[in-house]
Amino acid sequence: MVKAVRIHATGGPEVMSLEDLPLDAPGPGMVTVRHEAVGLNYIDTYHRSGLYPVELPSGLGLEAAGVVEAVGEGAEFAVGDRVAYCAASIGAYSEALNLPAARLVPVPDGMAADTAAAVSLKGATCEYLLQRTYPLAAGEYCLFHAAAGGVGLIFGQWAKAIGAIAIGTVSTAEKAELALANGYQHVINYSEEDVVARVMEITDGAKLPVVYDGVGKDTFEQSLDCLRPRGLMVSFGNASGSPPPLELSTLSAKGSLFITRPTLFSYVLNTAELRQCLADVYQRVLGGDVCIDIKQRYPLAEVQQAHRDLEARKTTGSTVLLP
Repeated sequence: MVKAVRIHATGGPEVMSLEDLPLDAPGPGMVTVRHEAVGLNYIDTYHRSGLYPVELPSGLGLEAAGVVEAVGEGAEFAVGDRVAYCAASIGAYSEALNLPAARLVPVPDGMAADTAAAVSLKGATCEYLLQRTYPLAAGEYCLFHAAAGGVGLIFGQWAKAIGAIAIGTVSTAEKAELALANGYQHVINYSEEDVVARVMEITDGAKLPVVYDGVGKDTFEQSLDCLRPRGLMVSFGNASGSPPPLELSTLSAKGSLFITRPTLFSYVLNTAELRQCLADVYQRVLGGDVCIDIKQRYPLAEVQQAHRDLEARKTTGSTVLLP
């Protein structure tokens, strides 16, 4: 038996409960991973609330790191191997889980389990956003909303490392300081400043080639208005709710804009893509380009409070759950 968080209905944090569940021996191509740390991500709240439907009852959580405890027939790993995952299966909020070996990534020497759990999904998100959705180049401006969040802090550091000029938005002066300390060259406090006007001031009147927007409803129109003709709107999350329906004519009226709604899973469709993606992430961390600052740690039993704090925007940086 293992302890695992389950939901039997969608809703607020109160629908999550810690239960004892059986764990079978791993089947062919599968391994059992004993979790040492579990990553907390905003997408977990979408699964819990029903915004992204899951089959009920369900576990929660997409990201963790730990040690291989048992190996099924044909699986490529060995007992004792250190592994991480971020796009393998839902159910990471648990002490242990059976997972397909093809969706696991070796954790390199020198990287702690909590770092791997905190960076894999968020780092992979940054990798596909700035290397593949829009290959951000040295000297280019970009706008990233929620710059002090877990993804935002990694993005700012990575953008700085490649020589891009990242403008971040935040809600408080404290978060502005945090963003500036993590690679953003300019930060806009949207509680006090007009985002579009400030972007124009920062760029001397030029609009932007790309906006990365994981907030959704509250920032969507601002994001479009910050783009230059033929600019790209990357809408990759809905932290404030889903954006309103968009008339295609709006894109033409604002300068023949492009828009995409990517997900990580479309960018790590096979084992090779997944492992290359995370190899790039881990290299940035071990090379010092990206520092992972785990700001919050919660016991797995306190998962409800962890979700409340995340949704209330009380968290900054990365958060892990400890089984």
